[in-house]
Amino acid sequence: MKNDTLMAKELSWISFNERVLQEAQDPTVPIIERVRFLGIYSSNQDEFFKVKIAELKRQVMIEEESGKNSPAGALLKKALARVKQLGKVFDRTYKELMEELTTHNIYLLDENQISQTQLEWVKNYFRTNVLKHISPVIINENIDLVTFLKDKYPYLFIKMSKKNAPDQYALIEIPTDILPRFIQIPSDNRRDKVLMILDNVIRIGLNRIFCGLFDYDEICAYTVKMNRDAEYDLSAQLDRTLLENMSHSLKQRLIAMPVRVAYDREMPKAMVEQFIKQLHIKDMDSVMDGGRYHNFKDFISFPNVGREYLEHTRLPALNSSRFDNARNMFSAIAAGDILLYYPYHSFRYFTELLRQASYDPAVRSIKINIYRVASNSRVINSLIDAANNGKNVTVVVELKARFDEENNIRWASRLTEAGVKVLFGMPSLKIHSKLCLISRIEDNAIVRYAHIGTGNFNEKTAKIYTDFALFTKNADLTEEVEKVFDFIEYPYTRPKFNHLMVSPINARKKIYELIDNEIKNVKAGLEARIILKVNNLVDKSLIEKLYEASAAGVRIDIIVRGMCSLLPSVQGLSDNIKGISIVDRFLEHPRIMYFHSNGDFRLYISSADWMTRNLDLRIEVGTPIYDPELKKHILNILNIQLSDNMKARIINREQDNKYVPRGNRKKVRSQIAIYDYVESQENAMAKTAVPDGCCEKGGSK
Repeated sequence: MKNDTLMAKELSWISFNERVLQEAQDPTVPIIERVRFLGIYSSNQDEFFKVKIAELKRQVMIEEESGKNSPAGALLKKALARVKQLGKVFDRTYKELMEELTTHNIYLLDENQISQTQLEWVKNYFRTNVLKHISPVIINENIDLVTFLKDKYPYLFIKMSKKNAPDQYALIEIPTDILPRFIQIPSDNRRDKVLMILDNVIRIGLNRIFCGLFDYDEICAYTVKMNRDAEYDLSAQLDRTLLENMSHSLKQRLIAMPVRVAYDREMPKAMVEQFIKQLHIKDMDSVMDGGRYHNFKDFISFPNVGREYLEHTRLPALNSSRFDNARNMFSAIAAGDILLYYPYHSFRYFTELLRQASYDPAVRSIKINIYRVASNSRVINSLIDAANNGKNVTVVVELKARFDEENNIRWASRLTEAGVKVLFGMPSLKIHSKLCLISRIEDNAIVRYAHIGTGNFNEKTAKIYTDFALFTKNADLTEEVEKVFDFIEYPYTRPKFNHLMVSPINARKKIYELIDNEIKNVKAGLEARIILKVNNLVDKSLIEKLYEASAAGVRIDIIVRGMCSLLPSVQGLSDNIKGISIVDRFLEHPRIMYFHSNGDFRLYISSADWMTRNLDLRIEVGTPIYDPELKKHILNILNIQLSDNMKARIINREQDNKYVPRGNRKKVRSQIAIYDYVESQENAMAKTAVPDGCCEKGGSK
């Protein structure tokens, strides 16, 4: 496939993050939410540098080492130039939002903008709450800053100056994991709400930290930050021979390489040079100036100290009438497949299923795979309770879940101590499926109940990520879920799947077959259509297959939140493909595949994006939806999203993120419209539901 038929995934990712920045600029979004979108943009950009830019830098260094031309180098320059351009938009947007906050009597002040009364309060707060957490590192020839600096924290770079003496430098880690980044300080009048960022509280306390221990006439501090390569793993990226032949010095540089160093652009040039010297940085592409504050991702939690209308009106999680009117969770599922759609539905039904399973005398075993869970997880607690009650509990913990490795190691240890059988999957295949399997004894036979989902078993993200969860007793599906767990435990086996779409076993082949079937139908003069919703669409072979289907006349709609290398609506290439991306208050996360199949449409939900790693290098699971009503339900949701004319942007070759034009149609904001639709469906079912005589409803209140 020619390169001009694909958009580089790195540039497409930048385009996605621009859509996040658009939300911060959108005046129809409540002001506090707009500030929080700045935090989301910054958090996304950190991950982009730690993963995508790090990968490009590795490619550049390897290409240069082998003496080849460096196409990665050209792409890297283009990506960094675009990031820098958006950085200016970000700075301008931040300034505008801070000014707009003042119109609502909310002020984010620094150490130079507060009154004497406020200054004394801050000094006392620093002495009482902050000082005990401050341990400066004094910079000298024995300090290796590259090793010392942690990726997750911002730092204050300190210079202490005295006439006729060399400058003394130090670093202070800003303890954002212990203390709030935003501190509300007293106002000089009752109407105003005043916030100060923790960095500035520490600036006010600098003399308290250093005076009496160091001799200086002047002291100053500027914020700095470093991003590291998040997944240095050459063996997974490169041919083994190339890895073995690579020079030792190159390997060391790849390991130690800071991906990005950011500093306050107001920092004096001599201080910048000193900081860069300490980091042994030669590649100045890695060094970027910025505003006064770094770790802007903390703005995701920017507090609303003003009126309620300054943030989104809360959408209460909806009840499931199917679960609520059942004797218990198992009788609800036994009555028919149940589909929940988070965060519109409450996640409590899944935690309640595990809670009941933990002490239900009929339950014999629970199997589940964990990718990301909440820090105080009810899921984990119920699994431990089940083990304590003598159930056979097996938990597959993915230790390579990016940025959650520490948390997962901690949970694995706690589960093991409780007597749970903990599996760590396979070294070569990351496990990303969202499965839970509960086996019960019913009428002297084993009956299985399964959860197959698109999102993690995480109470926190279930409130902000949209995801589907299928609860089923269907024997065809539950038996194959059991096979997935067997495959994880015994990877040398090669199970056969007739229903589930399982990576890396049959998912790619099955998708090709489904697309080919649409091509065959359209060539036979039949209606043919594909609707695809994913987070990322970058696999070249699948994109080529979609281009083939488009050329044959298959009508294709794609809804892609993040990276999209496919170029929709290009004459002679993708005439029949339309693409949109939706960014709004919830993070769009489910993966859905719809194939018209000559009217007998096939519909799947899956944990897998259309990326090579998800289809070939991970264990992922997609399930067909067999219940006709649930199929219609998901298709209705897809059609609502395709009609969005408020938060949907057009995906095109230009990557200009234009909003879908509304024309003279009524406004459709799909996330709100879907909430209303799901609520109406639940209300209709609640009116016709007949409780089955239980004393407690299925979902605990």
